[in-house]
Amino acid sequence: MAGAHTLAETERQVSSKLNGLPIDFRATAVASNLFRAATAVRNHFERTVLAQHDLSWTAFVVLWVVWIWEPIETRQIADEGGFSKATLTGVLTTLEGRGLLQRRKSDTDGRLVLVDLTQSGRDLMVELFPEFNAGEVAISSMFSNDQKDQLADMLRSLTAFAEGK
Repeated sequence: MAGAHTLAETERQVSSKLNGLPIDFRATAVASNLFRAATAVRNHFERTVLAQHDLSWTAFVVLWVVWIWEPIETRQIADEGGFSKATLTGVLTTLEGRGLLQRRKSDTDGRLVLVDLTQSGRDLMVELFPEFNAGEVAISSMFSNDQKDQLADMLRSLTAFAEGK
């Protein structure tokens, strides 16, 4: 439970407060439940698999993005991860201090900073991602494979619309 009230209690309370207003309750349910589900999933992973590696969700996202796209510019990491450059700077400093990644100036443009994983960072991701995926399997286990495909497609469409793509 994300707050003091269950999802059903919250939906009943919202319905009673907004009764009589020209509100599309189905749209409200989609948006609010999407946010609540995303927060619950993130918190679950931070308490479980990421805690075992002393990583926050943001740190994991940074490592993931760098692992997939390295070398990558800092502004691209912030864009891919959906967080500010200020947040990214603090996370990069922490991860660099732990020896998991390194920053360097671009050879072609000294204003740009590129990020690569160190071998320790790569080793961590090779160990961590199968554990993370086991968590993904567990958290989606109530859905059939067809339902997982449908939900993933719907979320891709929603994301593309929200991002204006």
